[in-house]
Amino acid sequence: MKDIKGYTTLNNGVKMPWLGFGTYKVEDGHTVIESVKEALRIGYRNIDTASYYDNEEGVGIAIKESGLSREEIFLVSKVWNSDQGYEKTLKAFETSIKKLGTDYLDLYLIHWPNLLHNESWRALEKLYKEGYIKAIGISNFTVKHLKNLMADAEIMPMINQVEFHPLLIQNELRQFCKKNNIQLEAWSPLMRGKIFDNKLLKELAKKYGKTIAQIVLRWDLQMGVVTIPKSTNITRIKENSQIFDFEISEEDLFKIQQLDKGIRIGSDPDKVYKYGI
Repeated sequence: MKDIKGYTTLNNGVKMPWLGFGTYKVEDGHTVIESVKEALRIGYRNIDTASYYDNEEGVGIAIKESGLSREEIFLVSKVWNSDQGYEKTLKAFETSIKKLGTDYLDLYLIHWPNLLHNESWRALEKLYKEGYIKAIGISNFTVKHLKNLMADAEIMPMINQVEFHPLLIQNELRQFCKKNNIQLEAWSPLMRGKIFDNKLLKELAKKYGKTIAQIVLRWDLQMGVVTIPKSTNITRIKENSQIFDFEISEEDLFKIQQLDKGIRIGSDPDKVYKYGI
């Protein structure tokens, strides 16, 4: 993790960049195109989108206009709840790669646990075996949801992308994923901006001569968690990538972990599983 090119090796041998660029709620068209192009210009190579974000077309255009080869980019998308089930997931995948203008994905995720997620997983396994997806995983799965999926799965998940930040560390889930060689990934690592008022993080930012965002993102990496900050601000996109020239001490890592209060800013996966979203 010495530079932005650093990667983790997933349980199937696929290499995934530690730092990615998130596109949640980035408007399709000019905004997402320019944001993704800037991220790629800076050096990001992990681009995360989803059918639910409604910006896959713009992400695809940005990749084409970036001048980079498709093989240089780790491209991620997700199947939404209303598209879950075996046949519907296969169709949703076809729609996503058509919008993205690609013939394969580096990673495809089930966006949320769902009563049909085992059927969706069978579809992901099929696409993976056929070479249309290089890695498959889930998002927002708790230990309970993972056990349910794994009991019925032929291929184990490679990624679990979840809400993860200093106020929601999810230790039980982290340990379960580590034990089962499932890479944890953080969405909304900056709590959609709510993290910036934290006293300890302000002190650490001053101590290390970094922004609060840089402290949190570096903490993610040192915790062994892939992270995908989102911004449409060119300055912040660049700042968020400048986290490889310092290291947080073990003492300060521990202090940040003590901020954990189990606070979510997103939906509760158990409620989504039961009632939808």
